[in-house]
Amino acid sequence: MPSAKAFFLPGGVLVLAAAVLVHSGLPTVTTPLLDSYYAACFGAGVVLAWRFHSTRVAMALVTLFLAERAILFFSGGHSINASPGRTAFALIAVLLPANFLLFSLASERGFAANALAARICFLFLQSVVVAAMCRPGDYGRMRFLDVNLINSRWVTWTRLPQIALLAFLVALTVLALRFVYYQKPIESGYFWSLSCTALAFHYGAGGKPATIYLGTAALILLASVVETSYIMAYYDELTGVPARRAFNEGLLALEFPYAIAVVDIDHFKRFNDTYGHETGDHVLRLVAARLARVSGGGKAYRCGGEEFSIVFSGITSKQAATHLESLRRSIEQSPFKVRAQGERRSAPRGPDRRQRVSRKKSQQLAPAEMMNEEVTVTVSIGVAESITHDDDVKRVIQAADEALYRAKRAGRNQVEVSTGAISKQYIRKSKKAASH
Repeated sequence: MPSAKAFFLPGGVLVLAAAVLVHSGLPTVTTPLLDSYYAACFGAGVVLAWRFHSTRVAMALVTLFLAERAILFFSGGHSINASPGRTAFALIAVLLPANFLLFSLASERGFAANALAARICFLFLQSVVVAAMCRPGDYGRMRFLDVNLINSRWVTWTRLPQIALLAFLVALTVLALRFVYYQKPIESGYFWSLSCTALAFHYGAGGKPATIYLGTAALILLASVVETSYIMAYYDELTGVPARRAFNEGLLALEFPYAIAVVDIDHFKRFNDTYGHETGDHVLRLVAARLARVSGGGKAYRCGGEEFSIVFSGITSKQAATHLESLRRSIEQSPFKVRAQGERRSAPRGPDRRQRVSRKKSQQLAPAEMMNEEVTVTVSIGVAESITHDDDVKRVIQAADEALYRAKRAGRNQVEVSTGAISKQYIRKSKKAASH
C-alpha cells in the first residue's frame, strides 16, 4: 500500500509546485489572488478536518494560522528585523515545529470536548507566553534565540535563527521516521506541510513567497485528510491490502483475458477457537503480506473474513496457477509462532462470513503452554479465467469459488484451476515425492 510513492505524493509534488511558482518571480500573481488562495486552503482544510473528525490536522492548521497572525501583528505588517517582530519571529520559529511534532505524536481523539479543550488551552498558553516575551524593547533578554550552534557564515542564506533551524530539522526527521513506521498519509502530510512552513519562514513568514508556502502547507494537510479517507475506504485496516470496494472497482476495469483466484485460509476458525482472535489477526496479516507479493502481475484483495481474491490481467488461469502454486508453497513454508496475547484487538477486521462464536469464547486466550508453539498456515486456492471478450466477471468468480470448494473437499492446501469444463489440480507434493 503506502510506499516511497505514497510519501512524495501529493505532498512533495505540492511543495515542488509552490517552489517553482515562487522562483518564477511571481510575475502575474496578485496579492488579492494569493490571499484568496491562502484563505481557501485554510478554510477548506478546517472544514474537512472537522467533517472527518481529524483533530490532528485541525490543530496543525490552527497552529499555522496563529503563527502567521502573530508574526504579522508583532511586526506591524512591516519588517521583522526590529523588536518585537524579531522576537516573535524567532520564538514562533522554534515553537511551531515543536507543536507539529507534539500534535503528530498525540492520539486521534476526534472533536471530543475534553480533548479539544486541552489542545486549545495548550495553544492559548503559548500565545500568552509569546505576547509576554514580545514586549517592545525586550529583545535584549531573548538573546538565547540567536545562539550560534555552528559557524554563522554557514547559515547566512536564511533568515531563520540557528536554534529554529535545529527545531525544524529535528521535527522533520521524527516525522519522516513516523511515516516509515506507520505508513499513513497524515504522517507524510505533516512532514511536507512543515517543510513548506520552513520555506515560508526562510522568507521571513511575510510577503508573497511566504503566503504561497503557508497556503500550500495548509493544502497539503487538507490533501492528507482526503488521502486518509481514501485509504480507509479502499484498504483493509488490519492487513493493509485493498478491500472489497477496491476489488469491485477493479473488476470494472478488467480487459480480456484475465484470471481471478479465490484464496481461503485453511481451518481458520480453528485458529481463532484454539489460540484466540489475536492470533487469528496475526495469521491474516501473514497471509496478506505473502499475497501482496504474488508474482505474475497479480493484485491481492481482502474480500471478507479469511477470504482473499487475486486478479491477474493478461494471462490465463493455467499461467496464473504457476504463480499461485509458488504463493501456496511460500505461505506453507512461512514460520509462524503463536505469540503471547493481551486482550482482543478492537480494530475492525471487515466483513466476516464465519459463524459467530460466543463472546466468552471469542475472547479466550491461548493457554500458556501454547505460547511460542510453531504452527503451519496453509491456504486453498481456486482460479478461473475469462473465456470470451463478453464473459461475465460474476461467472468467472463463481467458477473460481467452485474450484476453491473442490480444493477444500480434496484435502485443502492446494490450487485447483477451472477452465470451463476442464479442471486440473495442482496438488501439494508429498515430502516423499519432494525428496526424489
